[in-house]
Amino acid sequence: MKTFFFAVALALITLFAPQGGDPNITAKYAVGEVKTIDATAKQLTIKTDAGSMVSVSLSDKTTYKKLAPGEKSLTNATDVTFADIAEGDRVMARGNVAADMKSVPAAMIVVMTKGDLAKKAEAERAEWRRRGILGVITALKPDTKEITITHRTMAGNQLVVIPVTDKTEMVRYAPDSIKFSDAKPSQFSELKVGDQLRALGDRTEDPLRFNPEKVVTGSFRTVGGVVTAIDAATGEIKINELEKKTPLTIVIKQDAVLRRFPAEFGMGMRPGGGAAPAGGGAPAQGNAQQRPQGSAPNGPGGPGAGGPGGRPGFNINDMLERLPIISLADVKVGDTIIVSSTQGVDPTRLTAISLVAGADTLLAMLAPRPQAGQAPNPAAGLGGSGISFGIGLP
Repeated sequence: MKTFFFAVALALITLFAPQGGDPNITAKYAVGEVKTIDATAKQLTIKTDAGSMVSVSLSDKTTYKKLAPGEKSLTNATDVTFADIAEGDRVMARGNVAADMKSVPAAMIVVMTKGDLAKKAEAERAEWRRRGILGVITALKPDTKEITITHRTMAGNQLVVIPVTDKTEMVRYAPDSIKFSDAKPSQFSELKVGDQLRALGDRTEDPLRFNPEKVVTGSFRTVGGVVTAIDAATGEIKINELEKKTPLTIVIKQDAVLRRFPAEFGMGMRPGGGAAPAGGGAPAQGNAQQRPQGSAPNGPGGPGAGGPGGRPGFNINDMLERLPIISLADVKVGDTIIVSSTQGVDPTRLTAISLVAGADTLLAMLAPRPQAGQAPNPAAGLGGSGISFGIGLP
């Protein structure tokens, strides 16, 4: 999402080596989001992606340019004024940055407005929903560069083959990273079975093959647990993990996405993710639980399948991404949550990418039916559920 600003910077000025460990600040510019505006003093405070705060002073000689998201030079820029800048806009302040990297007298301000950025982001998200696929890597063929993923649909799991070519753009989440925009350039050799994958591309005539333009991967950890404590000041949630019964700390940062699964969504849904038969009773013969993995009603890609060969984007993960967003204040002690995070250094602390509260209903939907006389297992819905919402949307 923010890489275009670096492209602008590279096109406009000589690239200087980053100082102080923040790639958004060099000797000649600083890039960040406008946090405060002091019209009287003619100053801005911007915050870089790395969290650095930079004071930007303006003068009568400062020029202002507005650039549309995606543009890589000032050719199509339009002239604006200081009054046109608003909090939340993204700017590049061009000038001689102070030695401590905390201030810059700006000769030029290049701005991309908050509204334009939001429109571009929504357009990108819509394209990834419309032309994307999400799943977990189950097999890799290095000789042909083919990736096989398990793609969860409302009808069951599908096995989809994704061939990678030299034209495919590949990026990967770094450990403890939670932002789509922070994914780094990657290659096929870095992939592992069990990785989550999101690809943008086109479906082929074969419903179980997908031609990618972009592939985003990462090693993620998805856990479920019951909330035992919440520290709003530190943004930390304590849980008891459902599967291993161990205590974990979930760290909620600004970019984490929190959602709640409404209990009423589970009404009329049977375990396994499909609709219950009218009037209750046992599922009909040939349901998703009884079909072989990778199949759908009336064969692979048949009616009821989501993703390739079926209704694009209609699957468990897409449904989760469309749930209403909540805040940390909406999460309560006693809630059952599902959390996705990258594999970090400390296995007892997870930095949340996505969190779904009210997950007891969802897990009950996804769990296989227990055998006669067997007690329900609240963690059973995670195993083989196909939930892979670690890789968010742009």
